[in-house]
Amino acid sequence: MLGSLLLAVSRSPLARRAVSGFPVTRHVVNRFVAGEDAGDALSAVRRLTDAGLSVTLDHLGEETTDARAASGTVKAYVAMLDALRPLGLGERAEVSVKLSAVGQRLDQGMALDHAREICAAARDAGSVVTLDMEDHTTVDSTLSILRDLREDFPATGVAVQAYLLRSEGDLRDLSYEGSRVRLVKGAYAEPASVAHQKKSEVDKAYVRCLRILMRGKAYPMVATHDDRLISITELLADRYSRGRDSFEYQMLYGIRTDKQEALAVAGSTVRVYVPYGDDWYGYFMRRLAERPANVAFFLRSLRSK
Repeated sequence: MLGSLLLAVSRSPLARRAVSGFPVTRHVVNRFVAGEDAGDALSAVRRLTDAGLSVTLDHLGEETTDARAASGTVKAYVAMLDALRPLGLGERAEVSVKLSAVGQRLDQGMALDHAREICAAARDAGSVVTLDMEDHTTVDSTLSILRDLREDFPATGVAVQAYLLRSEGDLRDLSYEGSRVRLVKGAYAEPASVAHQKKSEVDKAYVRCLRILMRGKAYPMVATHDDRLISITELLADRYSRGRDSFEYQMLYGIRTDKQEALAVAGSTVRVYVPYGDDWYGYFMRRLAERPANVAFFLRSLRSK
């Protein structure tokens, strides 16, 4: 119930103004967001990669309905990738892109052109791009753009949300050699007609989706902080004879850092999703909705101030 409320609030302009205006909010946001500019993000990249972790950078912003703002997001990604190039990190530092931030809601062709520009900059930096998945109304458009991008940039990845009823079918289509797929539970408020509603149903759907990926030929990017799901991933890797280099774990910046480091020390590739930028509100509210512990952390911080 609380999670559903927070997801609804994440799209409220009134709530955005109120929460953003709290003087202590920035202190809490710093746990989940690396900073507001590229310099902050690069500092996080250096710190995490020095600790043996990989990263994927997300320039925060979504649902853009202004062409100039969409172009500005593209420029921010290109600048970040240009800054990454001399670090020589290659695919250890990739970027994640929300297509709605680069014009998807304005025009699919615009979003494709903008995504191509980011992918080209990533290729020049020795890096790659993964497309984030947003609410269910964008799935078909996102997968269509992915197909077009993969013609010239075959390493382009995509996120698939396990709670959507359609996702098992989508994963069967995506489970081919060279296909990079990030499996997430899903963090948008969706109706029962398109998505599982109960946590237990979502967990079961995640395992079914994970099984499809692990027995297929794609490269799974297992996005979870759940110890039980990590254990199931290990069991499936053993069942389908997958080596440590044939899949990776992904976790959010600021969440379960001890687990991130432990998995990396054990030989797994662990990629940390590192958001940065000043348009943090929607991302922040979804992180609160995902885990009660995050809400408790927020409330404790309010009281402490």
